[in-house]
Amino acid sequence: MSVNPEPSVPAPRALPRIGDPAPPFTAETTFGTLKLEDFKGSWLVLFSHPADFTPVCTTEFLAFAEIHSELRALNCELMGLSIDSVFSHIAWVRNIEEKMGVKIDFPIIADLNKEVATLYGMINPGESKTETSRAVFVIDPQQVVRAIIYYPLTTGRNMHEILRLVKALQTTDAHGVATPANWQPGDKVILPPPRTVEAAAERVAQEGVECKDWYFCKKAL
Repeated sequence: MSVNPEPSVPAPRALPRIGDPAPPFTAETTFGTLKLEDFKGSWLVLFSHPADFTPVCTTEFLAFAEIHSELRALNCELMGLSIDSVFSHIAWVRNIEEKMGVKIDFPIIADLNKEVATLYGMINPGESKTETSRAVFVIDPQQVVRAIIYYPLTTGRNMHEILRLVKALQTTDAHGVATPANWQPGDKVILPPPRTVEAAAERVAQEGVECKDWYFCKKAL
């Protein structure tokens, strides 16, 4: 007697982590069909929002629009996403421009099939099975995920922190340094800890470096 084999269950997809290649996608957006690859060579802030025509999300889109030009000055593009249709997105951004006087001039992914949201882990079923969370992915010019932030549905994001994060990552890449808590451009940066006794002795004697101890040294750029 033959027994029908159990249907195979697809292995769960590993969600991207910091340092992983950003999952590639092709998606319908308010700017037409776009691919992640279209942003190669620039930084990208990819963010999801729960739903169009909702008050907290509207405040966020107004705030993202406010920092968009500053992000572009950093060679950083901006792209939103929710599981609404492209028609809903178009109606919403037109409503924002009409009622709030603010033009949304960055693309929004219409992810009705949840394909991109699933690739990036933007849906948290414990919070909502039908809405994307407030996720932020910072992707570098080589299309590597460099930072991930999640906010709950009830809490709007801090745009100053997103800007600070992009600037901090770019400073790290340009100078091979780290940035301390609450760092802002112009503040001193952290030097990587020495890895040998000899290097530690040289570090504390180095001019232009402020050391609390051999492992904790700052300098101005």
